[in-house]
Amino acid sequence: MDPVRNPFAPGAGQRPPELAGREKELTAFEVVLERVARGRPERSLVLTGLRGVGKTVLLGELRSMAVRRGWGAGKIEARPDAALRRPLSAALHRAVRDLAVRHRAPERVEYVLGVLKAFALKSNPDGAKLRERWQPGIDVPAAVGRADSGDIEIDLVELFTDVAELAQDVGTGVAVLIDEMQDIGADDISALCAACHELAQSGAPLVVVGAGLPHLPAVLSASKSYSERLFRYVRIDRLDRPDADRAVLAPVDREEAGITPEALDALYERSGGYPYFIQAFGKAAWDAAPADPITAEDVLVAAPEAEGELAVGFFGSRYERATPAEREYLRAMAELTHGRDEGAGTSDVAVFLGRKPSSLSPARDSLIKKGLVYSAERGRIAFTVPHFGRYLLGMEE
Repeated sequence: MDPVRNPFAPGAGQRPPELAGREKELTAFEVVLERVARGRPERSLVLTGLRGVGKTVLLGELRSMAVRRGWGAGKIEARPDAALRRPLSAALHRAVRDLAVRHRAPERVEYVLGVLKAFALKSNPDGAKLRERWQPGIDVPAAVGRADSGDIEIDLVELFTDVAELAQDVGTGVAVLIDEMQDIGADDISALCAACHELAQSGAPLVVVGAGLPHLPAVLSASKSYSERLFRYVRIDRLDRPDADRAVLAPVDREEAGITPEALDALYERSGGYPYFIQAFGKAAWDAAPADPITAEDVLVAAPEAEGELAVGFFGSRYERATPAEREYLRAMAELTHGRDEGAGTSDVAVFLGRKPSSLSPARDSLIKKGLVYSAERGRIAFTVPHFGRYLLGMEE
């Protein structure tokens, strides 16, 4: 098959495999946009799931939906040990620019931009020299006495309120989309929950849409006990068989090509229904197929190529981030689960390694912080990456 036409290549096609089977989530967000724009109460949204299930792609689509409805929307990716002010300022700056083109009172827009600039400038450490101070690139004077206290919780409530009121002026709302939400620091996540709570009470048209690993609800709950009432949690999982088949058939059909039922069986077996893997194996099978339609033999021939790319770009890049002690912990998990996508007991890991559980806590905590594992429940630990255990066992063969 012509590799130039490969519909599984990154960026190809009208709808990537990550969005197949996500119609329920997309429809639900349409309802959120409509309810919030009409001033009706609605909880913010949190998407959770393993890596490779398409959370980031879905988050991007939700942002596009908001923009198409005339909303202001900004998206950020949280990073460990990085404060929230700067990236959030940039995201809200973009959202305000989206709203400004529809607003008829330039002075109102400038006022909100001034508040936003005041909020952003507080990310600079006290006493920093002028040449070392970060400038947010907002061409208005910073406001005084609004969102500039230095207390992130107070400032965020004031900033969100002013931005939401700007959106209310034009009859729409604001969506703040946060990827890797579990990586937000404790103080910042607490402030974010408090701001969402304040806005929910007032009915302001601003929603936060977060995406993160399966333990994100526990992170939010540990921050604020009332967080479970603030967010609607949606678990994003691998695709079931019909949706996985549609994720393959739709791009193939767009290229007016074909694929046999046996090839679909083989692709589902190899991918496990995870969208990222569907795309990887689909791309390799397309390139390997000498003629139309794609057959099970083509999938078999292409599998080593797809697995090699995944080993380097998906699995290997994450494994390389682990220290020798952390790699030992990961391999123990893989042995205990026999490479299956399931959790292992932390006490079982200690027994397997012949160590005291307390001595393994630093490695486990570091792996959680790096996003390689998560605590599925008390006393159990699981990989955040599907098929990671299988990959680790394969390295030892």
